[in-house]
Amino acid sequence: MTEMIPTWVDGVLTPVEKLEAHRKGLRHQAISVFLMRGNKTLLQRRALGKYHTPGLWANTCCTHPYWGESALDCAQRRLGDELGLPPIPLTFRDRVEYRADVGGGMIEHEVVDIFVGTLPETVPVLPNPAEVMDTIWQGLDDLAQEVVKTPGSFTPWLQIYLRDHAASIFGDMHPA
Repeated sequence: MTEMIPTWVDGVLTPVEKLEAHRKGLRHQAISVFLMRGNKTLLQRRALGKYHTPGLWANTCCTHPYWGESALDCAQRRLGDELGLPPIPLTFRDRVEYRADVGGGMIEHEVVDIFVGTLPETVPVLPNPAEVMDTIWQGLDDLAQEVVKTPGSFTPWLQIYLRDHAASIFGDMHPA
């Protein structure tokens, strides 16, 4: 099945095939989720079979809404698909735009709706191995230091979120 994502073409939001949007570096809609437990966030290491940034650490969940799908519905769907999670209450935190080379001749030029939620300790994380090779709960300050120390281990968007948008995403918990 061809995945059509909301993409701006000549200033008009249009359904475009996902890989085409990335190969052409077209501006498109996306979502990112950060699930928290106190001052720790759930990170995922992207599966080696992913079409870009395989094996890199990213925030809890990120993807593109299907054409006609709301950002919140997309976030809930992908938390289930990637991490085996039931619907989690999510709070919209910010809409940010970034452009980053993600390798393999692909560019992410995203307008991202960012959501934050709390994952209760009683809810197990069950990663889908086709999507996620590992998960870890990481303190925000430690994460900020690790990203500076070893940026090549983290996706470009996670680096951008922490560098440029931490206050709007994490509020008072944001990394120094």
